[in-house]
Amino acid sequence: MGCSHWWVFVIKKGYQDSDTSIQSSVITKLKGVAFTNTSELGERLWDVADYVIPPQGENVFFVMTNLIVTPNQRQDTCPESTGIRDALCSKNRDCPAGEAVIAGNGVKTGRCLKVGSNTNGTCEILAWCPVEKKSKTKKPLLANAENFTVYIKNSIRFPKFKFSKTNVLNTDNDSYLKNCHYSEQHLYCPIFHLGKLVTWAGNNFQDMASEGGVIGIQIEWDCDLDKPPSECNPHYSFSRLDNKFAEKSISSGYNFRFAKYYRDAEGVEYRTLIKAYGIRFDVMVNGKAGKFNIIPMIINVGSGLALMGAGAFFCDVVLLYLMKKSNFYRGKKYEEVKSSSGKSLPSGTVNGNQNSESLATLGQLRQLHTVET
Repeated sequence: MGCSHWWVFVIKKGYQDSDTSIQSSVITKLKGVAFTNTSELGERLWDVADYVIPPQGENVFFVMTNLIVTPNQRQDTCPESTGIRDALCSKNRDCPAGEAVIAGNGVKTGRCLKVGSNTNGTCEILAWCPVEKKSKTKKPLLANAENFTVYIKNSIRFPKFKFSKTNVLNTDNDSYLKNCHYSEQHLYCPIFHLGKLVTWAGNNFQDMASEGGVIGIQIEWDCDLDKPPSECNPHYSFSRLDNKFAEKSISSGYNFRFAKYYRDAEGVEYRTLIKAYGIRFDVMVNGKAGKFNIIPMIINVGSGLALMGAGAFFCDVVLLYLMKKSNFYRGKKYEEVKSSSGKSLPSGTVNGNQNSESLATLGQLRQLHTVET
């Protein structure tokens, strides 16, 4: 029974009222630049306005680490990609006009386009031409993103107790956040290197940056408000949320497309299509707070006392009716005093001794018994 009370009051803190309806706000801000030199883009400097999507970070932000660029697209007719099965053809009737290409890039025009003397070709389509390129570099284009930093500001509130706190150090030193990074010595400096976030999640940044993926950042607040507010600290944990074992699967990694539009001098609309690969970071906040309250304490104490009574009752049931030596236990628990007629009468025996009141009561009962006889 002592163990149950220890579990309820020490481990589970049954003397406290609790609040798990945490209110949370997350703001993220990234910093870092990278330089690339490719045949498609030439020499280019990348800053946060280029590789962070969306630019206003909240509890989810995406950092682009690799990409496929298809420049100067415009709406025209052109051959569909040879990698699209529904676009393969050998004659024009294989390409019915007006039919959309399944998992393709446009609408068929009714023509089958062949190269040279080949008997097979692909359907001509109306689309943004030329169609998207399918190849990408094996190494991530923005490999230097490993050294980028992210500032994660988390403000929380427990409405039941009207308690608020943030994971940023409350200081007047303006240079503190410019010179610190998160560590065990700087719990209230929420500035992280992206490479370390991926490493703490058990992965290699360069391997993950090629195809993309999803990293979860868990912030846990477990606050005992019977202690000083300085004892209520955030605890961070990191994990990979997408299927890292499906590297050869068609669903592995993380990518999406977006385009940048412009017009030439003649007013013709063009676009540059970008298929972006990268790492998405999901910031998740959980928490609970507890504070002393007399009501849950009384309820738990009463429950413990009721449990003790129930325990004694069930022990008696087992010993009196289920044990082989139940007669022995019954004889020790109850004592009987028989009258001269052999009827059982209540005994005044207490621990083997009879007091005067008990003997007097027993004498009166015997006299009544004689009169009735």
